[in-house]
Amino acid sequence: MSGEKGQNQRSSESLAQQGPGGGFSQTHAQGKAHAEQPAHFAFDEDSEREVAKFVARYPAGKQASAVIPLLYLVQKQMGRQTGSAWVPKVAMDVIAQRLGMPAIRVYEVATFYLMFNTKPIGRFHLQVCGTTPCMLRGSDDVLRACKDAGGLKGYGDTSADGNFTLTEVECLGACVNAPILQVDDDYYEDLDYDRTVQLIEALKRGERPPHGSAIGRQTSAPAGGPNTLTGVEEG
Repeated sequence: MSGEKGQNQRSSESLAQQGPGGGFSQTHAQGKAHAEQPAHFAFDEDSEREVAKFVARYPAGKQASAVIPLLYLVQKQMGRQTGSAWVPKVAMDVIAQRLGMPAIRVYEVATFYLMFNTKPIGRFHLQVCGTTPCMLRGSDDVLRACKDAGGLKGYGDTSADGNFTLTEVECLGACVNAPILQVDDDYYEDLDYDRTVQLIEALKRGERPPHGSAIGRQTSAPAGGPNTLTGVEEG
């Protein structure tokens, strides 16, 4: 019993250190804007082209519907320009002005969805799915590999070299190919400890391995290949 009590205490201490929500306190400002705010933001040429496309999808007076894609554009641009994909407050103000909506409405959307980082993060955002299917298929090994290869203490940590920020996410919707590690916007599936280490080492070298199944699975077909609609039926 004493061993079990000690293990539970260590687990509680670990959770307290990483903060609420699988480390999201390190990627999302809570209560007020993050202190490290840039003084200026403007969409660059690439983003401006995309802004025009998104806004044009909506009729006059309904441009506010483009707020989510514009927040994504900001996050992508910040990643390109600074190496940290996040959405600063000044960029939310720019979006509000562009879409003709109150700034508080943009703040509400940006802080509601965890896919928008409202604090600076590492160059690569490692997001481990810890929901039941991934857990049963080895997400603990994926987490251990992220910590070992990425130099990370646990959820909510950013590596000393600034390369990686680690968070836990809920179901990523790719349960058939569990366990899943989402790197930025890309899904890496069918991972184990060694495959995850290889992925992270490649990212360190500046390489971006093809996303998808690490075992060559065809979409969500059974491991080893499809066993229905293979063409045999036609014979």
